[in-house]
Amino acid sequence: MHRLARLLAAVAVLCGLASSPALAQDKSLVVFAAASMKNALDDIDTAFTARTGVKVAASYAASSTLAKQIEQGAPADIFLSADTDWMDYATARKNISEPTRINLLGNSIVLIAPKDSKIDNVTIGPGFDLAKLAGDGKIATGDVKAVPSGKYAKAALEKLGAWQAAEAKFAMADSVRAALTLVARGEAALGIVYSTDAKVEPGVKIVGTFPADSHPAIIYPVAATTTAKAEAGDYLAFLRSAAAKAILEKYGFTYLIRPTS
Repeated sequence: MHRLARLLAAVAVLCGLASSPALAQDKSLVVFAAASMKNALDDIDTAFTARTGVKVAASYAASSTLAKQIEQGAPADIFLSADTDWMDYATARKNISEPTRINLLGNSIVLIAPKDSKIDNVTIGPGFDLAKLAGDGKIATGDVKAVPSGKYAKAALEKLGAWQAAEAKFAMADSVRAALTLVARGEAALGIVYSTDAKVEPGVKIVGTFPADSHPAIIYPVAATTTAKAEAGDYLAFLRSAAAKAILEKYGFTYLIRPTS
């Protein structure tokens, strides 16, 4: 009888372990997100884990890099891109669960200079002479052939008639955060980054904002991958919540959807 009691007690302990929060927290997600999302998404992920117990490992890089890593089989559950082109790229290669895709955020691009630069309050419009403004210095942005921030920058400068003269002065970085760092260190006289990036880097100042109609709309789509874990649905739902909206707007992003919770 004592042996049966001990056996029943052991079963009860095992059943308790199976439902314990410690084991629930072993659930995890991998999020691939545009480099410009880092500060805001770190806060989002902390809040999501606190609410659900699901841990989040985030990988930040240029959207182009992330889309190609996913294509090559990288184990991502969520892809958050800084433009629709790279989400389209991943979707065309059957790496994205199309029904889960939403256009989540908007942003703007700005001209920045090192904090102690003499350049200040630049009016950006047609005829804007970026080459002259940079002088002998470099202009940093993301690679204009692949990185969304660079693509937006080139489009704006072409529209304003400033690209041809300034092209030779550009220092192309592998992500918008790398371009931001070049300016913060004084290695580039100017840079073109998202307004949200400039706001989190104390080593730079915004000296001008590009008109919204000078470049394609800056849209950040998010979706689950075709290999995503079940918890990816909870993560996407959290991104649609009022709590997530408050965090993202605090960092300067434009929230493009109506919160569902």
